[in-house]
Amino acid sequence: MDRESSLLKEHLYQLEEKLLKSEVRTSPEVLSSLLKDDFFEFGSSGNIWSKSDFMGQEGAGAVNMTLSQFEMHPLSDDTVLTTYRIFDEVKLEHTLRSSIWKCANGRWQMFFHQGTKTKGPL
Repeated sequence: MDRESSLLKEHLYQLEEKLLKSEVRTSPEVLSSLLKDDFFEFGSSGNIWSKSDFMGQEGAGAVNMTLSQFEMHPLSDDTVLTTYRIFDEVKLEHTLRSSIWKCANGRWQMFFHQGTKTKGPL
């Protein structure tokens, strides 16, 4: 992996980690800056969410999750797929996660996210 790819991977990892912080998830203003206007999610709950669902007073809600096994898969010059695992410390559940990030005007925003329950750690 070249230096530019390595820096991008680290940046996207930090954005994914940021989206797990309660102070970010409960701030519609901060969430709005991280999610594209046409963002949508297939949640591990089976629900389908859009950006507007998170723009209320409580945002996306507080969580206590740990991210691991982060990988980045470039799809084009301005679009990247990230994949990783999450352990939900409250529900004691593991999920596989994937996100599509798009870059516009030098800023990366999440376009799509999916969570899929799994039976446990690898």
